[in-house]
Amino acid sequence: MSRLTKLSRSIAGRTALVTGAASGMGRATAHLFADEGAKVAVADRDEAGVKTVVGEIEAAGGTAAGFPVDVSDFEALTALASDVRDQLGPIDILVNNAGVSAMSPIEGPDYAEQWDRVLAINLGAQAHLIRACLDQLLRNGDGRIVNIASTEGLGATAAASPYTASKHGVVGLTRALAVELGARGVTVNAVCPGPIHTGMTAVIPDDAKAKFARRRVPLRRYGDPEEVAQMTLALALPAASYTNGAIIPVDGGMLAKNT
Repeated sequence: MSRLTKLSRSIAGRTALVTGAASGMGRATAHLFADEGAKVAVADRDEAGVKTVVGEIEAAGGTAAGFPVDVSDFEALTALASDVRDQLGPIDILVNNAGVSAMSPIEGPDYAEQWDRVLAINLGAQAHLIRACLDQLLRNGDGRIVNIASTEGLGATAAASPYTASKHGVVGLTRALAVELGARGVTVNAVCPGPIHTGMTAVIPDDAKAKFARRRVPLRRYGDPEEVAQMTLALALPAASYTNGAIIPVDGGMLAKNT
């Protein structure tokens, strides 16, 4: 019996570039995309971590190539886009996942330094890498861009204004480019993770995590990186062709909870 539906839920054979892919949500995304048959460009400033993830994917029968890069070096992003095309083929999917977190009160002595660093990595790199990959993403009129923001992009936490501003910027960038690129077939969406078990949250004591989750998260737990990666995959599917400019929390219901 033939299928009644027409839209594909397969990314097999498509080339996906994932930044910040050596650990956490980026690593989970690289693994998931490879499991689904994509050719995955694993990009991260952690060269050893890049090699490890590529090795894991290849050992599981997937296709991947590693690209050590500091995304705050905007000139390097042009070379990255070119190198991915040369090694894996033209880019079909871009996942802007690389990011850093920093607590920095407005009166802190290193505020200016933290502002520049966090904005460059979390926001500037996303815009510059989209520009670098755009000709490849536009070529067939079906490119997918998924920007990883944060629930901080939909709210705020005290003493974290560089991080919060950067994530609000990602939300704005996503919406602006969804409007700008949609007519040419490229969709731009954002995922906003809430409390997730990653390297960024590893420094938080387990009892503090549990207390926060019981108080703030309806599911009463932190999320796992793959749970974020699954949403990223959903937005990257060919079938997600009418989802554009969406800002989707993956937070266990945290933002839906009033108290």
